[in-house]
Amino acid sequence: MTDPTSSRQPDGAQSNLPSRQAGTAWERQVLERLARSALDEQRRARHWGIFFKTLTFVYLFALLFIGFGWIGKGEPGTTGRHTAVVSVDGMIAPDSDASAERVSRGLKEAFEDRNTVGVIVRINSPGGSPVQAGQINQEMRRLRKMYPDTPLYAVVEDICASGGYYVAAAADRIYVDQASLVGSIGVLMNGFGFTGTMEKLGVERRLLTAGENKGFLDPFSPVDPDEREYAQRLLDEIHQQFITTVREGRGNRLKNDPAVFSGLVWTGSRSIEMGLADEMGSVNYVAREVIKAEHVVDFTRSENIAERLARRFGVAAAEAFVRFGGAGIR
Repeated sequence: MTDPTSSRQPDGAQSNLPSRQAGTAWERQVLERLARSALDEQRRARHWGIFFKTLTFVYLFALLFIGFGWIGKGEPGTTGRHTAVVSVDGMIAPDSDASAERVSRGLKEAFEDRNTVGVIVRINSPGGSPVQAGQINQEMRRLRKMYPDTPLYAVVEDICASGGYYVAAAADRIYVDQASLVGSIGVLMNGFGFTGTMEKLGVERRLLTAGENKGFLDPFSPVDPDEREYAQRLLDEIHQQFITTVREGRGNRLKNDPAVFSGLVWTGSRSIEMGLADEMGSVNYVAREVIKAEHVVDFTRSENIAERLARRFGVAAAEAFVRFGGAGIR
């Protein structure tokens, strides 16, 4: 027969059982809290990571949009009554900020803006392509006819020479600083001759052409008198076009002096005496005192990143064609 007392535990063991269960429950709660805290911390870190990544992407996209010219300019019609300014700055050439395409686009937007009271072409250019300058001149004259109530003035800063003055001649009036350089109404064609140097170095020029004048004014060949005469006729013809354009723009304000069209450059003060300019004045002066709209809005169109990349890609593609497909023929 089994002793009924043999399965009984000591009284001390029975009394320790509830305390062990309580200790195990407490440890479990602590572990759960630690795990929950770790999960919460991971969630917060993930949320902050997403936030900062999103912020970085927004910042980069904003820079990209500004660089491509998609944002950054206010709407023309929201500026109030103003004087519009379009700059012709630097060399006038097809691939520059002073190209006919960019300047003409800025002028068109300036005249089309309903709040434009007058337009100023701010010029700081030594000249450049006669074709590009001529196209800007024609666009200025076209817009003057389309918007006869909107005056168009040219304001010269440091220099307005050659093609720069070709542009200025289309304005209603030309304003200068006393120290501005104005004029240079002429045309040039320059280069170098290396025939003497080649003889000293023992270098022989080998030029093959299809067409008797394809090697026209080749710098490594002696100057041909007939070619020189033909080149001079070209220059004289373009010069006469320049003179005609200036006379149409300035009219009887020009002084009857052959030196006006000799290619000389004049100071701003002297250019007024010669009839090449009208008065002294800056952009702010003309806006405030002449146009009577002191608030100035810049409509100048400059090359953005997309246009710069496209142009460079186009140049690279053209060079590749010449190198690999065109065999150097020009």
